[in-house]
Amino acid sequence: MSIKLAAIFSDNMVLQHGIKIPVWGWSDPGDRITVELSPSTGSGQAGQKKSTVVDKNGKWNVILNPLKISSSPMTMTVSSKISKSSNLQIKNIIVGDVWVCSGQSNMEWFVTNSCNPAQEIAAANYPNIRLFTVPCVADLNPKQDIVGTWNCCSPDTVGGFSAAAYFFGREIHRKTGIPLGLINTSWGGTCAETWTSRETMASDPFFKKVLMEYESAISNPDKTQREALAKQKKWAEKYDNKDTVNAGEAKGWQNPVANFANWKEMALPGNWQSIGHEYSGIFWFRREINIPAVWEGKELTLSLGALDKSDVTYFNGVRVGSITMEQRADAWCTPRVYSVPGNIVKAGHNLIAVRVYSNIYQGGFIGTPEQMSLFPSEDKNAGSISLAGTWKYEIEANFGLVPPAPPPPLGNGNQNSPHILFDNMIKPLLPFGIKGAIWYQGESNADRAKQYRKLFPLMIKSWRKAWKQGNFPFYFVQLANYNPVNHNPGESNWAELREAQTMTLTLPNTGMAVIIDIGEANNIHPRNKQDVGLRLALAALAKDYGLKNIVCSGPIYKSMKIEKDNIRISFNHIGGGLVVHGKKLYGFSIAGKDGKFVWADAKSEGDCVIVSSPLVSKPAAVRYAWADNPVCNLYNSSDLPASPFRTDDWPGITK
Repeated sequence: MSIKLAAIFSDNMVLQHGIKIPVWGWSDPGDRITVELSPSTGSGQAGQKKSTVVDKNGKWNVILNPLKISSSPMTMTVSSKISKSSNLQIKNIIVGDVWVCSGQSNMEWFVTNSCNPAQEIAAANYPNIRLFTVPCVADLNPKQDIVGTWNCCSPDTVGGFSAAAYFFGREIHRKTGIPLGLINTSWGGTCAETWTSRETMASDPFFKKVLMEYESAISNPDKTQREALAKQKKWAEKYDNKDTVNAGEAKGWQNPVANFANWKEMALPGNWQSIGHEYSGIFWFRREINIPAVWEGKELTLSLGALDKSDVTYFNGVRVGSITMEQRADAWCTPRVYSVPGNIVKAGHNLIAVRVYSNIYQGGFIGTPEQMSLFPSEDKNAGSISLAGTWKYEIEANFGLVPPAPPPPLGNGNQNSPHILFDNMIKPLLPFGIKGAIWYQGESNADRAKQYRKLFPLMIKSWRKAWKQGNFPFYFVQLANYNPVNHNPGESNWAELREAQTMTLTLPNTGMAVIIDIGEANNIHPRNKQDVGLRLALAALAKDYGLKNIVCSGPIYKSMKIEKDNIRISFNHIGGGLVVHGKKLYGFSIAGKDGKFVWADAKSEGDCVIVSSPLVSKPAAVRYAWADNPVCNLYNSSDLPASPFRTDDWPGITK
């Protein structure tokens, strides 16, 4: 066989400085492989040449000596004694820090769908930040290697990369100048157990039982498949509304001459559930625009942002584009950018019509206002027309409330099977040298928050054990605020998941970015990924890069003290002091021993908050921001929000 390098070794890669560097691949058993690292002149690096013999399984591995930080490009040559014609050469290698970036869809979320995408992408000229994306694979028989290449960060490459990862890396690079490699290995809608090694799960009595049940199911795939297919068939018969007939087009809703005076109005971007249409279906949107005379006859670019889920888009009655879920699974979050032929562009009134089909969950325009524009394709100086704002809409179909479809059977192809993504999307990276990891996940475990107290630390330990680099830094994002505001104190599984995340800070070398202030009630994917990346980076800058005077966390609950009819709450990480955004402190509730919480009066006093209520004469417990989407406004002097907490340990709503 020809000599082969693991895919993580490719042109434009970053090698981790300051540690011994494993390099591995495959060739014929008994072959002698030589790896030579050739630095650029003046880089300060010493050249290296190491050899090894391929083992009986066809795998080889060499260990290079530690390297210094350098942006001067190096070349790696890998040669074979048996097959000299298959020698490999990897170019433009730099040395810095490598971070693994993982989780579910909020880590997967692209820069193109974050706030101010056009400006962010245009400014993303960082040749010493390198990007690598691991493809999504859930195979019961995982391959030894992945597919992928490193890319230099530029306006051409950053748009489809993880926004949280990019903004994290950008902040570190700006502050330190150190070259960075960012490895995005994430998959939307996944739970933590799929990212945890089998070995680690088997070491815990509870998760060992989970494994046994799982392995019993996949050992009898025919039975499991039949049961899953039966559930899916039953669901499909009731809820699977295929998009087979474009009734709106048949009625001429795409045409400028159609009368839409009676259509209702909706502000876009936005989803129709947020204005009271709490169901799935097919909606039509129309907007008239005035085209300048100088644009007449010119090809235009129509940018609409992401449309959830499938669309057909028209300009003056002519179809100019369409992306459907059948064509691509990520259609629901894919920005629409279509070309409008010049022969249908006229001066004065023109019509844009968009048909959006969503068979489940939310539906509508979920991009940013900045993404919604129309402009001449070939003339960047001609200006643009913003399409954000009021559109007319009509309903073609109402599918009612559609519950989630039954999942496919656990096992091959099911990304939420225990340890399957660890096997397919983490293990092939091992033992690549890294600095640390960042993590954004938890939504898929929110209904099992109490279990997450044990599962999440286990997952982190499993990564550290597998990488064999000690307790490397592991920084994670606490769940944002989401869902409608509950105007009364109550229980919340999202609050319990945040609590489980906070408990994980007891592990060494961990840190948490609190984003309870930047979520969106109607969007589980908050677009402000800039602050997510910044707050993750603060932890790394303070703990790993030695930057002084950086406060890397908002206030975190430390202790409580009952003082007659008040409770005094003390905090860690207050920086220069506690700060209230606004005239009054919100988000605190208080209860007596009966466990009945009421909204409390709260005021900051020095480094503490004093909490009380005339309705609770003998207080026993305090909660702060204890809700899916709490109204809360406590910060520290570094403008970092306080983490939600409770002082009680009374039973919650998750088991």
